[in-house]
Amino acid sequence: MAVTLLDTWASPSGMTVRIALEEKGVNYEYTEQDLRNKSPLLLQMNPVYKKVPVLIHNGKPICESLIAVEYVDEVWNNMSRLLSPHPYKRAQSRFWADFADKKTWTEKGEEKEAAKNDFIEFIESLKLLEGELGDKPYFEGDELGYVDVALIPFYCWFHGYETFGNFSK
Repeated sequence: MAVTLLDTWASPSGMTVRIALEEKGVNYEYTEQDLRNKSPLLLQMNPVYKKVPVLIHNGKPICESLIAVEYVDEVWNNMSRLLSPHPYKRAQSRFWADFADKKTWTEKGEEKEAAKNDFIEFIESLKLLEGELGDKPYFEGDELGYVDVALIPFYCWFHGYETFGNFSK
């Protein structure tokens, strides 16, 4: 099975897909994309949004990171699952992963104060998530799961948000 990931190194969304692929042991080709000069392949594989990440499996594109993670979980299901087989737990995981995926940050002009308020709201929501996590090593228990995969890439950016965005709580 030919698997290619169109991505850029700094994309938290792309990191989410890379983590899922690595966790599942999928061999894939990583193709770095220059977002200022989008490649014909990226434009062909994601003609709607024209952005990364794009997972290409057997010549067919899967766009949007969380959709790609679910795809990886379904196709390579011979290993531990990222999404629970239980419908309620699966719905909860999708909710929190979607929440994390939709948060974006900006530092420009008048939007900086709004971004700071969004960041504070995000931190409060992470505290709720932390309460849900409790003493478990992973969101759903003893194994890495869907929410963990969705949140890990954002974790590495927190120090940068605080330092360069002048955010602190």
